[in-house]
Amino acid sequence: MAEIIDGRAVARQLDDKTKAEVDALIAAGGPRPGLAVILVGADPASEVYVRRKIKACEKVGIVSLEERLPAETSQEELMGVIARLNADLSVHGILCQVPLPPHIDTRTVLGAIDPDKDVDGFHPVNVGRLSTGTGGIVPCTPLGIMILLETVIDDFVGKDAVVIGKSNIVGKPVAMLLLERECTVTVTHIYTADLPEIARKADIIVAAAGAPGLVRGDWVKPGAVIIDVGITRLMGEDGKEKLVGDVRFDEVQHAKAVTPVPGGVGPMTIACLLANTVQAAKALSAGAAGNADPYHDAPDRSLIYATSEGGAD
Repeated sequence: MAEIIDGRAVARQLDDKTKAEVDALIAAGGPRPGLAVILVGADPASEVYVRRKIKACEKVGIVSLEERLPAETSQEELMGVIARLNADLSVHGILCQVPLPPHIDTRTVLGAIDPDKDVDGFHPVNVGRLSTGTGGIVPCTPLGIMILLETVIDDFVGKDAVVIGKSNIVGKPVAMLLLERECTVTVTHIYTADLPEIARKADIIVAAAGAPGLVRGDWVKPGAVIIDVGITRLMGEDGKEKLVGDVRFDEVQHAKAVTPVPGGVGPMTIACLLANTVQAAKALSAGAAGNADPYHDAPDRSLIYATSEGGAD
C-alpha cells in the first residue's frame, strides 16, 4: 500500500512555523505582517476561499485586510486600489482573487501589484527571479508541492521527475523548483505523445493537468512518488457531488507515496500563502531598514523545505 501524504497535517506543521516566524519578527521589532485580499464581485467559490484565508491569517497572527469591490468596478478603479495598497507600509502581501469580471484584464491587474508584495508569486518579476534562482516569491501551490515531496524524499539529486501540465500557475514553476533540487525534469501535457510511457520512467509524478482520472495505475512504476494537483467536481452514481483528482488513487497503491484528493495539495496552498506573506514582511522590513533584500540577492528558503523532519503525520 502506498503511503498517503497527509496535506492537512503538513499544512498544520507549516502554520506552526509561520506563527513562530511572526512572533519572532515582532519580538525583534519588526512589523506584524499584513495581507490584503481584493475581491471584485461575488463569485461563490472566491467568497469561500477568501473566508478561509481570513480565518487562516487570524490563526498565525497575520493582519487580514479585505477590499471588497462591486462587480461593476472599472479596471481603472481597481488599479487605484492596488496602487494604494502598494504604497501602504502596513500591507506586506497583496492578493487579487481571480476570476475577475470579464471587463477587467487579469494580466494587467496582476502585473500592477508590487512584485515584493505579490504573495501569489504570479508577477513576471517573481517568475523571472524563480527561473534564474535569484530569490523572489514562489507560487503557493508549487511551494506546497515541494514541501509535501520533502516529507517522503530525502535526496532529490538525479531523480527523474515528470510534470503533467504546463500552466504558469503550477506546471512551469514546479518544474523549475524540481530543477533547483537537481532533478531531471520532463514537462508534459495532455497532448504529449506517449505520455503513459514517459510517466512510467518517473521517480516523481506531479499531475496538474486538470483531467480527472488521467493517470492510470499502469502509468506508475513501483516506488514512485505521486503528487495529485488536480481537483474536479463530478456527480457520483449516488447523485452526490464529489471531488476527484487527476490520478486514479485506487490504481496507484504500488507507488511509494501519493497525495489524496481532497486533503493533499489543497490545504498547502493557503498555508504557503501565509508563509509567503511572512517572508514578504521580512524582506520589505529589511529593505526599509537599509539592509539587503533577500528577494534581490538569493533565494530565502527558511520556510521552504522545512517540514520534512516530522514527515506527514
